[in-house]
Amino acid sequence: MSLDMQKYKKVRAAQGQGARTIEELKNLSDIAIEDDAERKEIEEVLKNACRCRNVSIEEVVKAVNNGADTLEKVGEATGAGTVCGRCKGLLENIIENKR
Repeated sequence: MSLDMQKYKKVRAAQGQGARTIEELKNLSDIAIEDDAERKEIEEVLKNACRCRNVSIEEVVKAVNNGADTLEKVGEATGAGTVCGRCKGLLENIIENKR
């Protein structure tokens, strides 16, 4: 990953607040996207819920829609949130909003 760590943290923080798209990210943060390559990297981060287990937002949403209504159940169904735990805020947001 060549995305600057500060920007990565901003993307993850915005995801925890519900950002799932570049537009939502821009509304929830002061991030400045420098070029198309950086935009593509950010889009990839936005698709990912758990970096440690490489679990996508889509996989987590699917698990939630299939009844995984707690962090533990999402972890059992997808593996997300079972390593370092940094994605738990994002997972909780997905559980709460089902998106």
